[in-house]
Amino acid sequence: MQTTEVAKGVAAGLARGLGHGLARGPAQGPAKGLAEGLAKGWPSRPLSSVSMAPEGEERTVRSYARRRGRVTRAQRRALEAHWDRYGVDPDGPLELDALFGRAAPRVLEIGFGMGGALLAMATEYPGADFLGIEVYEAGVGRLLAGAAAAGIDNLRVVRDDAVDVLRDRIPPASLDAVLLYFPDPWPKKRHHKRRLVKADFAAMVAERLAPAGRFELATDWEPYAMQMLETLDATPGLRNARGPGAFAPRPGYRPRTKFETRGERMGHQVWDLAYVRDDDR
Repeated sequence: MQTTEVAKGVAAGLARGLGHGLARGPAQGPAKGLAEGLAKGWPSRPLSSVSMAPEGEERTVRSYARRRGRVTRAQRRALEAHWDRYGVDPDGPLELDALFGRAAPRVLEIGFGMGGALLAMATEYPGADFLGIEVYEAGVGRLLAGAAAAGIDNLRVVRDDAVDVLRDRIPPASLDAVLLYFPDPWPKKRHHKRRLVKADFAAMVAERLAPAGRFELATDWEPYAMQMLETLDATPGLRNARGPGAFAPRPGYRPRTKFETRGERMGHQVWDLAYVRDDDR
């Protein structure tokens, strides 16, 4: 299948709500793409990086805290035993077809937390390839253990800063969907510079999406939701799937995450956003 056909199939399926489940095998036509897949959605707690410095200058502001966290013995064993199979070491631009050993719809999740959602996606939808970015060893180790136990091979993991990966390693027009669910809102004003969704990041995501590819986001922090909406509506190459100034309804294929459920118990509303790569905009 041609890349453009796949991207159109992905976009069509996502836009319709992806109600029928991914065919368990290679994609069979542009109408299938992910239209037969990704129906059950992608819960996660993303943690990633923020503003970009000019080329040759090191960024010092990041949207995640520099902490080691506790890595269990099981997670450490998984990192040691399975990294060679699923891990992607930082070494130049990624050749995605070579990395996965095939051409297929490609979904990137930025900040997969402990990896439960990404593992579920990759297990449920073998006709698509999933790339996850996370900075914390505990989550990476847990995901690798689960992937090995499931015996899947359509999952790859990068343990690095998401902005660095997108800028330096992901080819333009190579992703059919980018997912950013519940990024850290950094609510204090002095920390707003750490927020991930800014103009430069949005432009970079647009460039990495294939034609008609989707960028989907969710947050339970209203001021951040409004900033996302304003920023993304103004981004060349991205079209608001619901129209300018509009949030998207909660998609049926995105199940509630533990983080989302906890926020709702605290009285937090959730705002979803959906954008489409549109070179005419």
